[in-house]
Amino acid sequence: MHARLPAGLDGLRDRIRALEHGTRGVPGVLPFGVCDLDRHLPGGGLPLGALHEVAGGGEEAVDGAAAALFAAGIAARREGQVLWCVTRPDLFAPALRQSGLGPDRVIYVEAGDESSLLACFEEGLRHPGLAAVVAETARLNLVASRRLQLAAEGSGGLGLAVRRWRRATDAAEFGQHTASATRWRISPASSSPLPVPGVGRARWFIELLRCRGAEAADFTLEACDETGRLALPAELARRSSPARVGRGRAAA
Repeated sequence: MHARLPAGLDGLRDRIRALEHGTRGVPGVLPFGVCDLDRHLPGGGLPLGALHEVAGGGEEAVDGAAAALFAAGIAARREGQVLWCVTRPDLFAPALRQSGLGPDRVIYVEAGDESSLLACFEEGLRHPGLAAVVAETARLNLVASRRLQLAAEGSGGLGLAVRRWRRATDAAEFGQHTASATRWRISPASSSPLPVPGVGRARWFIELLRCRGAEAADFTLEACDETGRLALPAELARRSSPARVGRGRAAA
């Protein structure tokens, strides 16, 4: 006959087992708020407790403007401070504000070189109190990305590596294998048409090049608004047929 365990002892043993095996709770996801995009992502959104890569397409690989605003919109939709690490002091704060990330929420770190930047990136990801950690980096190999991924898993944080290169030809490195959960490429598209002369809301051609548990796909969406949210172009939203915004394709 087995003795009955005191109340709460089973739960305590489960916690001890979790500590012994390094088991962590599932950190959840951050939805984009666009049905077709969220539906394509496992869990219905961008995984938290993970590292994600974002780069610009074409000449955007050098200035990284669209990629940075895409990352800013993601970070803006989480509560708390955002750590943004750079090696080039050319980040335009008013543009981040237009994507929902005000200057009062951003802690800027200017590193002297790529090694220092990655060290700051990793240290920031180990801090559980940050909404997100963003780093504009040219180099991200498998070993470094694994360290960043483990740091994000440990804190449940959100890591966004905005890939920028000195020359567009150097962007070929973006195809190398890393430990990131997703890999995105953001390119400017023709802005939304207006009924009167003027410039409409910016649009992006968004390529999901790699995602654990999902196929690669691409989407044409309106750029982040002042709340950090993407939107379905009006002409697609008005279609009566269930036309999908995203198209599946071979992974990069």
